Amino acid sequence: MTPQKTPIQTDAAPAAIGPYTQAVRVGNLVFTSGQIPLKPDGTLLEGDIRAQTEQVLHNLSAVLHAAGSGLEHVVKCTCFLKDMNDFSAMNEVYGRFFGAVPPARSAVEVARLPRDVRVEIEAVALIPQT
Repeated sequence: MTPQKTPIQTDAAPAAIGPYTQAVRVGNLVFTSGQIPLKPDGTLLEGDIRAQTEQVLHNLSAVLHAAGSGLEHVVKCTCFLKDMNDFSAMNEVYGRFFGAVPPARSAVEVARLPRDVRVEIEAVALIPQT
């Protein structure tokens, strides 16, 4: 039996800007698309890496909440950085959003990100049984 994929959509985070969904639920897991520092209304947040990381994590939190999960249930994140010199500042903000047991994580420098932003983060999270 093939598990059903359920798309996740919320107006509390920016709408997808291409042929993808904000997240997909499969069983008790949710897989988010990468979030960039767009505000929920679709406008780009200008600012340094700290401001952009904070907006990305607010977006990620909103998508996870719509799926019945939250940042506290994230098991894996992948962080894409335009410049690895921003790692420490991104990490400082990132650390404030995750509790005592942060998720597994990869962080990589990439040549370019959508809308020329400085950071994009995607996550895999558990959906707690209710």
